[in-house]
Amino acid sequence: MDESIKNARLEDIMELSDLFKVFADSTRLRILHKLFNGPISVGVIAEALDMSQSAISHQLKYLKNSNLVKSERNGKSIYYSLADDHIKTIFKTGLEHINE
Repeated sequence: MDESIKNARLEDIMELSDLFKVFADSTRLRILHKLFNGPISVGVIAEALDMSQSAISHQLKYLKNSNLVKSERNGKSIYYSLADDHIKTIFKTGLEHINE
């Protein structure tokens, strides 16, 4: 067994549970999927998902607070992107698992 898994502390398990809760919402997953190709604005995400900018902003705030998404201001616009490549790995591993 992988040592990092074998030696996981209760605190680590609780944080992992919180991470999986973030992935439990289909809207958040759809937003993360849109961010796979690089930075994108709230308006573009809202249009692509046929949702209000307010609803997207709410979910992006949740994703940002969970350290899955980061933002960068460019002039008056804010662009969102994945915090790191681990998010793609989690997404890909989940898809591989359900397609087995």
